[in-house]
Amino acid sequence: MARCVWALEKDEITEHICRIDNQDAKGWLAAVMKSLEHEDLVQVTMTLWAIWYARRKAIHEDIYQSPLSTHNFVTSFVADLQLVQPKVKDRPVVQSSNTCWIPPPAGLMKINVDAALAKNSGIVAAAAVARDFAGRFLGASAVVMEGSLEPETVEVISCKEGLALASDLLL
Repeated sequence: MARCVWALEKDEITEHICRIDNQDAKGWLAAVMKSLEHEDLVQVTMTLWAIWYARRKAIHEDIYQSPLSTHNFVTSFVADLQLVQPKVKDRPVVQSSNTCWIPPPAGLMKINVDAALAKNSGIVAAAAVARDFAGRFLGASAVVMEGSLEPETVEVISCKEGLALASDLLL
């Protein structure tokens, strides 16, 4: 029954998925998902589901579907999906302000600090950069640590790093 349903599909789709050589079902499906266009992937996914559903009905309920009715269901369902796709509206243009470094008053220095947390590795970084009123680089400092720290804690560490940089530069 499954072979008959696939025989009713587009030749380029069936030939493509038959060329994917992977013994693991999960790996095969991943390769199919990577290599097919979205519309063809929807068609393949719906066909796989419809074959599974027809098989389940035959085994557990003694209800048998013809391959043509299974194919027609998939074709109809995919066509319905295309009708209900959301229309992309023009998004309003968000004007971004030009953010730039604001220099300190003449004769003073400015130290900017920031912190960053890596999502998955548990590595955090705190950094500080010192510049004078003309924007000239005076010095920088950074600390990289391992550990699961709260964002607020890392921000405090970056402030401490800024104070240490000010002390080191005699500012």
